[in-house]
Amino acid sequence: MATRKGTLYLIPNSLGGGVNSFATELSKQLVQKVEHFVVEEIKSARRLLRALGLKREFEEVNFYFLNEHTRFNEMGSLLKPLLAGHDAAIISEAGLPCVADPGSSLVALAHENGIKVVPLSGPSSIFMALMASGMNGQEFTFNGYLPRDRSERIRKIKQLDSLGAKGHTQIFMDVPYRNQQVLEDLLQHCRTESKLCIACNISTQAEMILTKTIAEWLVLQPSLPKEPTMFLLGK
Repeated sequence: MATRKGTLYLIPNSLGGGVNSFATELSKQLVQKVEHFVVEEIKSARRLLRALGLKREFEEVNFYFLNEHTRFNEMGSLLKPLLAGHDAAIISEAGLPCVADPGSSLVALAHENGIKVVPLSGPSSIFMALMASGMNGQEFTFNGYLPRDRSERIRKIKQLDSLGAKGHTQIFMDVPYRNQQVLEDLLQHCRTESKLCIACNISTQAEMILTKTIAEWLVLQPSLPKEPTMFLLGK
């Protein structure tokens, strides 16, 4: 008789440290029974588990790492508990698992092996920024991180601005310490009538979400903090 395969749950993490605003009863129930957690960073995962009410000691659960350093040939070992019939969960570093997150590679492998995948609801900086931007929420693209090289970044920004001019909202981000550089390139190379939404520190006390034309931003010349930020271009 074949062994029953476990279920892979996708548990969101907070964007700014607090979980009470989005934690569901299902999330709280699951952490009490799941013994295997795939995490990007153990400190934030432990903080979330405690906030969700985990009563066991951390020595009683198993943590597995999945991040940008994980090689594809290591993925199989992450599936072993699931193939042996144990439930497991992916915990994101922030926001939703598998959305701009390395967990998607494990989920793809789970599907290939006939493992049920159950996503749980939670916050997403991508969709929360889009919701609050006032831009087209019917047609949009998340472009991930901009190129590191400045000439390539400028080329990409011009391409995104052209797509945004057609009403197709373009969402993108960069590492926080380059926020100001990205803004300066946007102000210099986008059409003055384009709308730019800057969504910084979403769901925290320091949240700032503003949509203005490039011309209006040029007058304001804001200084952006080195904090998680989403940029949206559209019309």
